[in-house]
Amino acid sequence: MSTGLQTASGVVVSTSWVAEHLNDPKIRIVEVDVDTKAYSEGHIPAAVGWDWSRQLCDTLRRDIISQQKFEQLMGESGITPQTTVILYGDNNNWFAAWAFWQMKIYGHADVRLMDGGRKKWLAESRELTQEAPKIQKTSYKAKTPDYSIRAFLPDVQAASSRKTADLVDVRSPQEFTGEILAPPGLPETCQRGGHIPGAKSVPWAKACNEDGTFKSPEELKTIYGGAGITGQKPVIAYCRIGERSSHTWFVLKYLLGYKDVKNYDGSWTEWGNLVAAPIERP
Repeated sequence: MSTGLQTASGVVVSTSWVAEHLNDPKIRIVEVDVDTKAYSEGHIPAAVGWDWSRQLCDTLRRDIISQQKFEQLMGESGITPQTTVILYGDNNNWFAAWAFWQMKIYGHADVRLMDGGRKKWLAESRELTQEAPKIQKTSYKAKTPDYSIRAFLPDVQAASSRKTADLVDVRSPQEFTGEILAPPGLPETCQRGGHIPGAKSVPWAKACNEDGTFKSPEELKTIYGGAGITGQKPVIAYCRIGERSSHTWFVLKYLLGYKDVKNYDGSWTEWGNLVAAPIERP
């Protein structure tokens, strides 16, 4: 199925478009995987690899990277503010979307996702390499952080208690009900299971086709509209640590065009560990 999203001028590009632009000096391809070893096993030629667990988060503060660290990462990756950055990764672009979200917080103008991610590139038997590209470092200056796309705990508490925004829980149905605390094999978890009161369950994977590409805007509108998420109110998406909800944030903001969408990266590991925080279960 064609998603109708695979255009070079938008925020989503196809695998074939990427294959045609591997040697374009104005483009930097970046792989960001859940499995941080995947890049070294084989990646798109000329792509650099970012380790989300070390390079995209402050492990001491449990936060996204600081502006200084972001500028350092961009410079070490050979990226300037004018560079077109193409992000892709495994698990249908979970952490690629998380990187996209952080790049938008720090004001990078042209950043896009490769539709279908690593899964589709491999399925099409496209070229891979184990060699890291030679990078000419740059000096990068980020813009003032834009936190209008990031939800913090007080925002979510207000959305839940005063209905100031629609809450979208993008985790699995088993996580939403509290049957499990986290997906199998993922260690960062919580004390209690369930969901934030008033949240609607729309698992992130509903936005994707079998090949990992995004569904059409018409299909996406039906999926989220059916759950009452229409964009008429502000929307806050959350998951466990913010990576899956970055994917849904991207879908709602860029593919459906909802104007006010935030990603709550504190997500369930914050809410599910709060003393006296209200929780709903079926």
